[in-house]
Amino acid sequence: MATSRPPPLNGAWRLRFATNEAAKGWGELGSEAPGNTRRCFDALRKDLASHRDTGRQHRLRGRLSTGNLGGRDLSQQGYEVTSGGRVRHLVDGARRTV
Repeated sequence: MATSRPPPLNGAWRLRFATNEAAKGWGELGSEAPGNTRRCFDALRKDLASHRDTGRQHRLRGRLSTGNLGGRDLSQQGYEVTSGGRVRHLVDGARRTV
């Protein structure tokens, strides 16, 4: 059964999981480091172009700098949640979706 999520408010970006594995990994990360995972969630919903949390969030380089989703190449960024836990995400500016 699909769960419905509330729409983003006040210009926040929409977060989506591309795979079930990504959703499962997010849940596991939240169990291991709930505070840091929440900070990551909040940072991803803000204007990503501003890079407010530059110590933890950055655009990936080289072959990882872009990823393809639905036939479209998108910028790929990373967020360091813990010393060993990273969230890689694609940024779809046209749809304001991460």
